[in-house]
Amino acid sequence: MHLARAIHFDESDRNVFHSPARTGEWAISGGFEFSNWTEADLTGKARQAFANGWLGVETFGRVTFVAVTRIEPEEVEALTQRLAAHFVEVYGAPSPDAARPVAAEEIAQMAELCADHAPNTVLTVLRELTGAGVREQYRFIEPSEAGLDQFAIHGEVEG
Repeated sequence: MHLARAIHFDESDRNVFHSPARTGEWAISGGFEFSNWTEADLTGKARQAFANGWLGVETFGRVTFVAVTRIEPEEVEALTQRLAAHFVEVYGAPSPDAARPVAAEEIAQMAELCADHAPNTVLTVLRELTGAGVREQYRFIEPSEAGLDQFAIHGEVEG
């Protein structure tokens, strides 16, 4: 199974998001955060998070880019529990057990998004408010076909 991890190409996320995600943390779309938003909510850093921020599932910060990578079943379980707890703490879900199916669905949707892409494929999201709610579009940037050995310097350590 594949999921996505937060990546940073530069320091810009620290400047554009109220709370940036940590490099390497697992990430999902997190569009649920904006389900009740209106145009009036879309100002400053909140607008940036809405427009193109993925949600880190450890810090619950936002990140512009994520990369597809393999995830182990135990990690999926831990993320599901963490997200369910977040739904209780932040969104008022009645209990982790009640929130668990919704958390599992959020993670499953991200896994489905990542399923057809090779590891290291970079993903971006673009959101807009429509009359029907939040619309998300995704862009996929496939990894370079160049092999690592084209960049690595091979040598021996002298002892």
